[in-house]
Amino acid sequence: MKYTFLILAFCSTFLFAQEPKVILVTLDGVRWKEVFRGVEKSILNDKKYNSIIVQTNQKYWAEDSIKRRELLMPFTWKIIKEKGVILGNRDEQNFVNLTNKRLWSYPGYNEIITGKADDKRIKNNKDILNPNISVFEIANQQKNLTGKVMVFGSWMMYPNIFNQDRSKLLVNAGYQDSFNQNKSERELLIERFQLETPKQWWGTRFDIFTHEFALEAMKNQKPKLLFIGYGEADDYGHDEDYDQYINSINRNDRMIEELWNYIQSDPFYKDQTTIIVTTDHGRGNGNEWTDHNDEVKGSDEGFILLIGNGINPKNLKKNQTYTDQIASTIADLMKLKPWNYKDSGKSLLK
Repeated sequence: MKYTFLILAFCSTFLFAQEPKVILVTLDGVRWKEVFRGVEKSILNDKKYNSIIVQTNQKYWAEDSIKRRELLMPFTWKIIKEKGVILGNRDEQNFVNLTNKRLWSYPGYNEIITGKADDKRIKNNKDILNPNISVFEIANQQKNLTGKVMVFGSWMMYPNIFNQDRSKLLVNAGYQDSFNQNKSERELLIERFQLETPKQWWGTRFDIFTHEFALEAMKNQKPKLLFIGYGEADDYGHDEDYDQYINSINRNDRMIEELWNYIQSDPFYKDQTTIIVTTDHGRGNGNEWTDHNDEVKGSDEGFILLIGNGINPKNLKKNQTYTDQIASTIADLMKLKPWNYKDSGKSLLK
């Protein structure tokens, strides 16, 4: 019996050999203020931006900002705060900024995944193929990672942002169906619900579909490097709908919690996976909270959350960081070679 147990333990170790995995999650257009302070009273109580003020107040409002942020993002402030690193609290003189000068979504995503801004060629959200090579594309060229690098996003632009034609990455975005050749019953059901659910925006689907496709891929296809781009918050922001903007942030927090809980339950991911959460741009202040660009103050302000394998809070006490550092951080965590560290933002682990 003793030897049988040892053999089983050895086989388990062999089957699930320690190998780093990374999940990059982006919360499109989420302000650092909501992340670190919770809902903003002046916007919350403005009837111009809210249709369900009473209910929203009951769910998210507290006089103390620490309590407010816990109400809005409980997983972030209970689990990530305890076990990981949270960067970008400007109230504590901790800053996260974007380096691109355009401060639209496409330029922000390019900066995050390639490690370098490209203000000359990526100026806005124009529908063009990304000329730059991302850390995801480099990873997909590694023998042990080919076909195990996947992208799921609510916004329809991700095939261009990741240049799917050149990179050959598996991308599911907008209202696309699953790319899985052997679809599970759940994936077929998600596709049906996505097709039959009324659409709020022509270019962005509801985040629940993005989340469920990504989670199902983790269960059945086992990606080792995964991008998940949630998009509802930005669209509700542009719609000037604050209560739905913050509801989206709350849902996204729960989705990240579900990813984390699944990671802890699966030997393929447990103790081998890092989650990085960030945003592609900030938003304005006051009545400008609905917008973002190079003329709206606050658009370059972000945040970075890290939890999991390779994240040591003692080694990540930095007062100023940038989103162009995320690509090199992923390369470090995944031990990717080659990766051009020279032309990219410095890894957060250095």
